[in-house]
Amino acid sequence: MLRLYFFISLMCLVKSDPDETCPSFTRLSFHSAVVGTGLNVKLMLYTRKNRTCAQVINSTVFGNLNMTKKTTFIVHGFRPTGSPPVWMEDLVQGLLDVEDMNVVIVDWNRGATTVIYNHASSKTRKVANVLKEFIDQLLVKGASLDNIYIIGVSLGAHIAGFVGKMYNGQLGRITGLDPAGPLFNGRPPEDRLDPGDAQFVDVIHSDIDALGYREPLGNIDFYPNGGLDQPGCPKTILGGLKYFKCDHQRSVYLYLSSLRENCSITAYPCDSYRDYRNGKCVNCGIPQKESCPLLGYYADNWKEYLKQKNTPMTKAFFDTAEEKPYCIYHYFVDIITWNKNIRRGSITIKLKDKAGNITESKINHEPAIFQKYHQVSLLARFNQDLDKVATISLVFSTGSVIGPKYKLRVLRMKLRSLANPERPQLCRYDLVLMENIENVFQPILCPKLQM
Repeated sequence: MLRLYFFISLMCLVKSDPDETCPSFTRLSFHSAVVGTGLNVKLMLYTRKNRTCAQVINSTVFGNLNMTKKTTFIVHGFRPTGSPPVWMEDLVQGLLDVEDMNVVIVDWNRGATTVIYNHASSKTRKVANVLKEFIDQLLVKGASLDNIYIIGVSLGAHIAGFVGKMYNGQLGRITGLDPAGPLFNGRPPEDRLDPGDAQFVDVIHSDIDALGYREPLGNIDFYPNGGLDQPGCPKTILGGLKYFKCDHQRSVYLYLSSLRENCSITAYPCDSYRDYRNGKCVNCGIPQKESCPLLGYYADNWKEYLKQKNTPMTKAFFDTAEEKPYCIYHYFVDIITWNKNIRRGSITIKLKDKAGNITESKINHEPAIFQKYHQVSLLARFNQDLDKVATISLVFSTGSVIGPKYKLRVLRMKLRSLANPERPQLCRYDLVLMENIENVFQPILCPKLQM
């Protein structure tokens, strides 16, 4: 809560634009946040027929809304400045790019705009009631609950849950983007988003130590980078306003990345982030095993698998890059050593292709234990996926600043891609790694009989 109050105190004045040619998201000032606003919900429709100019709709006026197509509602959260969400336009256009659907912005800025978070939170059930009345009319006109999809951000995720409860969990899908934690953590299912609120509920947790909800809330819960500090976000208050909202907003930008063709983020079902980082939960990426769940828009491809396995709730972990589109490419580095004594340390691996592109992975989150003739499989993460690797470099380090330098005698090193398991695996034999000294070599194709 402390971080939340700091966030509010740093908000700046936002002025409204009186000149509008198309209906747009309500724009309020920081003054409105200070004095408070009464709840007023405005629904704005975008379709491929009017993707750049919204239509204001209600329970009697439906505009271009096609009752036979999917209708996706976007519900924002707490707005302490009164400004429109910076990501809203990209989300609308991204959804329309991937599917011909109805996209409805649920603008409850008059109600969400306040410096007192509790006041905004107290209006969430009222917003849900407004949505229920509108969806009821869609059903009268021939729409199906199966085709109703609600994307809720922060407080909006719990609003989506409240709507789902009123339909006994028969909504097609709910996606919660870092559901709000303050005032909701520890609450019973009836007072928050819950896996039973829709036929499929997927959640992205990106700020579980501050503004987001910590525990699982969906049929599948994604925890990017463990759900804590996100790469590229400020680590201290010196980062200004971005420090308070960057982790929380990252869930939205990760979802947006799933709408782009050049980024498909794979997640790995696992009991803990530590187990994922140690490579214990990547069986879904192995050929002839089940496919891995995808983050974001296409997460519901995993719905049938969950039903088959009779698994009501699953946690999935993955890492991201610092910048858009955030994709990380996973490889296993298998190392067999022949040192007489046990060695403990970390490995840095660098890949280079013939064009000179270089990508690097530091596998140093936890010291690896290298024993004689024992294979250690390390999960490496790269920002680039190089199709044809020309050279590989390895650095072994014990992390000791003072003391003797050690050697790691490698009997065999093998590199295998998880993202593209059909690619030939690359090997190298009989290497001696001097501590903290880079060893560069050309790999060779591993014998096909090796696993």
